[in-house]
Amino acid sequence: MSVEINSLLHAGYSHPLFREWQATRSITKSALMYPIFITDEDDAKAEIPSMPNQFQWGVNRLEEFLGPLVERGLRSVILFGVITDFSKKDSRGSLADSNECPVVRAVKEIRRLFPDLVVACDVCLCEYTSHGHCGILYDDGTVNNAKSVERIAEVSGNYALAGAHIISPSDCMDGRIKAIKSKFMELDLSHRVAVISYSAKFASGFFGPFRDAAGSAPSFGDRKCYQLPMNARGLARRAILRDLREGADGIMVKPGTPYLDVLAEAARLAEDYPIATYQVSGEFATIHAAANAGVFGLKQHVMETMHGFMRAGASLVLTYFTPELLEWLDN
Repeated sequence: MSVEINSLLHAGYSHPLFREWQATRSITKSALMYPIFITDEDDAKAEIPSMPNQFQWGVNRLEEFLGPLVERGLRSVILFGVITDFSKKDSRGSLADSNECPVVRAVKEIRRLFPDLVVACDVCLCEYTSHGHCGILYDDGTVNNAKSVERIAEVSGNYALAGAHIISPSDCMDGRIKAIKSKFMELDLSHRVAVISYSAKFASGFFGPFRDAAGSAPSFGDRKCYQLPMNARGLARRAILRDLREGADGIMVKPGTPYLDVLAEAARLAEDYPIATYQVSGEFATIHAAANAGVFGLKQHVMETMHGFMRAGASLVLTYFTPELLEWLDN
C-alpha cells in the first residue's frame, strides 16, 4: 500500500520529549493558582467533608499550611473568606472589608510571610451577606446593581490597600470592572493591582461543595439572574467583551471542564490577555469520587483535564489539585 510521506505521524510523538513538544501550551507551576478558604477562627484547620484534602484555614496557621507549598513552587493563591458567626453578616456585607475580615488579615499575613507569593482576592458579597446573594438587594429581593457595584468597588479598594496583587470580582454585576478600575485610580493603585474578572461565570450545579465550604448558599432563590445560563455561549461572549471594554486585565471562565468551548472562544476574543479558568469544587469532588471508585487513576485524569484547559487556550488554572500538581510536575 502506498502512503504519502507527510501522512506518517507516529515518529513525531514516538519519544516522551517529542510528545511534550506537541503541546500548544505547557502545564507549568506558574500556570496554577490555589484557591484557599480563610476562616474567622484564627487557629482553625477545619476539614471540608465534600472536598477531599481541603480545609478552612485560620490566619494563625497560614505559615504551616503554605510554607511547604511555596517551597515546592507555589506561585499564586486566591483567597475566599468564611464567616462562621452568622450574626456578623448583614444585608450589605459590612464584614467583607473590615479590619476583622479574615481575607484582609490573611492578605497582610501572607505578604509578610511570603513576599514573592502572588495574592489574589475573590471579591463577592455572598459570604458576608445575611441573605447569601452576591450583591445588595431591593426590598423585593431583586439585585440593586448600582449599589452592588459601588459596594464591590469599595471592597476591592480595601483589599488592594491591604496588599492584594489581583482582584477577581465574581459577583457578575454589570459595570463592576469599570467601577473597580476607577476606585484604583482614586486610590493611586491602578499601576500595581490587576483585575482578573469572572467574566463567563455560569449558573452551575458544580458549585455545590464550594457553597458548603464558604457558607455562601443563598437563603432564598438562586443566582440565575446574574450568573450566565448554561446554554448561553453568545451571552458569555458579550460578557467577556463587556469586561475587556471596561478595562479588565484578564478574564476567567468558570466552571472549567463543561465549558471548554467557551474557554476556547475566550482565548480567541481576548488573545492578548491572560485567560483563566476555574476547575471548581464540583469538578474536583467528582474526579476524586470517580478515582476512588476505580473509574480511572487520579493523576492521569487530573493531568488530562489540565491539558484540556491548556489546549483550549488557558494561561492560568485555578484548581484545588494545585498541591498534587506541584509534586507531579517535579516528577
